[in-house]
Amino acid sequence: MRCIHIQRLVIFVGCLLCTSAQGAPLAVGDAVPAISANDQHGEKFVFTNGMQFLLIATEMAPAKSANRRLAEQGSRFLETNQAAFLMDIHSMPGIARYFAFPKLRKYPQRIVLVDSPEALARFPTQPARVTVLALTLDGHIKKISYWNPDSAPANGCFRW
Repeated sequence: MRCIHIQRLVIFVGCLLCTSAQGAPLAVGDAVPAISANDQHGEKFVFTNGMQFLLIATEMAPAKSANRRLAEQGSRFLETNQAAFLMDIHSMPGIARYFAFPKLRKYPQRIVLVDSPEALARFPTQPARVTVLALTLDGHIKKISYWNPDSAPANGCFRW
């Protein structure tokens, strides 16, 4: 009987360790996990090594501000800086999507619409900020910063 309890305890502790390891936020030195989603025009986006920056918006207000700031820079701004802008839309209600998607299509920059709660769950965040990850050529995180698009220009994201 005691052996069964010990086995259960070992399994329980193992599950806790696996869960906490999977749920730990990404940090400097970590590899960016595979990300695949469609942009606002339905075009497929797949994260590839060689990209220098990822901008990640997980809240609506900073996402809207970031869209405006990025649009001010023109359609090739992100591409020129080897960057991608990912916007978390998994919690956006269907009716909101009906009105939001046509507006998003008007922006000149590519907006990757991530619709899976798991896809961005490990990315570090700060309230009312866009996470900016500077990456190495092999897809590891070199630096993590947080951009406030209400008070800082978009081109400031790419200055280290």
